[in-house]
Amino acid sequence: MEFPNSAEYEKHANEILFEKGKTFYWAKALLDSRSATKATRLYRFCRYVDDLADETDDKSKAFESLNQIIVSLKKGTSNDCSISDSIALFLECDIPISIPIELINGVLSDLNLIQIKSESQLLEYCYQVAGTVGIMMCKVLGVSDTQSYYHAIDLGIGMQLTNICRDIHADALIDRIYLPQSMIGTLKSEDILELNDYNESLVLDCVMRLLDSADHYYRSGYNGLVYLPLRSRFSILIAAKLYQEIGVNVKTSGLNMLSERVFIPTRAKFFKSIKFVLSALMDSDFWTTQSSHNVMLHLAIKERPFCNG
Repeated sequence: MEFPNSAEYEKHANEILFEKGKTFYWAKALLDSRSATKATRLYRFCRYVDDLADETDDKSKAFESLNQIIVSLKKGTSNDCSISDSIALFLECDIPISIPIELINGVLSDLNLIQIKSESQLLEYCYQVAGTVGIMMCKVLGVSDTQSYYHAIDLGIGMQLTNICRDIHADALIDRIYLPQSMIGTLKSEDILELNDYNESLVLDCVMRLLDSADHYYRSGYNGLVYLPLRSRFSILIAAKLYQEIGVNVKTSGLNMLSERVFIPTRAKFFKSIKFVLSALMDSDFWTTQSSHNVMLHLAIKERPFCNG
């Protein structure tokens, strides 16, 4: 799809955000207009890459397209308007090309995925497809403190773990299992789609453990909000807390999560957002740095760019 000018492209990117990233679209309202535009452009890139893998029946074509994006990023030029705009954004925000390439490599791994083997492998995957987005968001929002990247990575990991626990059924339908084999054994997609009592117990226990782990990463992400400009801080706070709330709803819904996609209605988002902001205003952690980053959260990813290792 071609666009006559940048304004038309930005309008299209905003429509994609509204359609596919409702929590982020909601939180974006608190950003200043310049940061909001950059964040929307970043989301468009991430969604574009993700859709290449998720919305195709031709894996070889998806591999070719994703690898071509990597080539274009390295060359610094592309005939694809989504990629050319992203290249410009990465230059504007001083985002090293290695970071979006890590994201693409994570998405490429989806095309061959049958099942994640271990929790460490899962955390590496979460870093690639979501921790990298945290790093890029720091850059988009003009934050350069090294400590901020650690916490941004953790927030991305927490959100991705939530996604995985929410989308178990949808992923099984396309023969993907992100629940680690070390936790659920050798369950196949069909076993998840038609659970017996034993398999049901395995899956639910795994989900609870992963969401508990996600809470540790959310907490670290929350501790890093102090590095952000004030308006951005409130915006990311709301996005993070709403996502964490999805995890809470998954926990309480039990097996219903396998047949119904958990989400937060708009009315609930409004009242919860007010609650989150009021709570943060009275929390000293929201205003000042209380402690250094917990290096244990990065043991599985310590060799990755911008990680604490």
